[in-house]
Amino acid sequence: MHSVLMDVDTGIDDALALVYLLSRPDVRLQAITCTAGNVGARQVALNNLALLELCGTPGVEVAIGAEVPLEIPLVTTEETHGPQGIGYAELPPPAGRISDRHAVDVWVDEARKHPGEITGLITGPLTNFALALRREPDLPRLLKGLVIMGGCFYYQGNTTPTAEWNVSVDPHAAKEVFAAYRGLPEDKLPVVCALETTELIEMRPEHLQRLAEAAGTGPELVLPGQPEGLRSSSGNPLVACLSDAIRFYMEFHRLYDQGYVAHVHDAFAACVAVGRTEYTARLATVDVETGSPLLMGTTVADYRGLWGLPPNARIVASNNPKQCFDELINSVGALARRLA
Repeated sequence: MHSVLMDVDTGIDDALALVYLLSRPDVRLQAITCTAGNVGARQVALNNLALLELCGTPGVEVAIGAEVPLEIPLVTTEETHGPQGIGYAELPPPAGRISDRHAVDVWVDEARKHPGEITGLITGPLTNFALALRREPDLPRLLKGLVIMGGCFYYQGNTTPTAEWNVSVDPHAAKEVFAAYRGLPEDKLPVVCALETTELIEMRPEHLQRLAEAAGTGPELVLPGQPEGLRSSSGNPLVACLSDAIRFYMEFHRLYDQGYVAHVHDAFAACVAVGRTEYTARLATVDVETGSPLLMGTTVADYRGLWGLPPNARIVASNNPKQCFDELINSVGALARRLA
């Protein structure tokens, strides 16, 4: 059984990552902690509660953490993920309540109570985790492992020419997190899923068609020739939710000349966190630029030891998009079929 503590800024691809984890019978979701990023932290929490209820698992704790970055103003990205963070999808207000615990307390308390058992998965800005490290510097040793979706290394950024979104929202937090892992054993270093490999996980219309087939429902056609904002007619509520969310994401990518696709970065990271997708990784010493207005949020990897500092990350170097999508579609499709 994989025990996962997920920190998110939900977010279309965060939503798919969460649904995927809920679809896995061998995954226990220890808690979900929320940070501001794609949308505000409270909206993130409401999205997570609604998705848990949609997937028939309402008992998972959802806690709000940082509502602003450590040192810079918050920037959100509703133009990418929609006004509520889940594209065109509309979910009823959740019946569940946001936890009374702060996200930092959740990270620290759960890691202390279950040493060596929990894998952390962070698919949003690293603010909550940086604050948790200030409270408990031994957190990297208390966790079984950590998977981070963030950064880009000698690869075009998706927010500035050199910076990836999650890191750019709170570069100071990212800098603190990587510094905290310097000198730790290799098996404790975070696995970093950066843009150069997550952008290979391109969801296309045929993937949504296959998801509907796996769910045992009718055809699900999300096609480039259709009017923008068209809503799913699927009778399966989970398929309809994901279809409406991902259509928005595909339209956004097309607007920026990336094709009618959706880069589902966080879903890949979720598959990595529970050992269900193929990848290779390279050891590196990572640091984050926080002083230059031009390069703020740039993640730099020293693969050759030129800084004379020990490694603090394992950066994903290759992956298998086909195998990853097979895993996502089969698992999420089976959950959708069970919920129908």
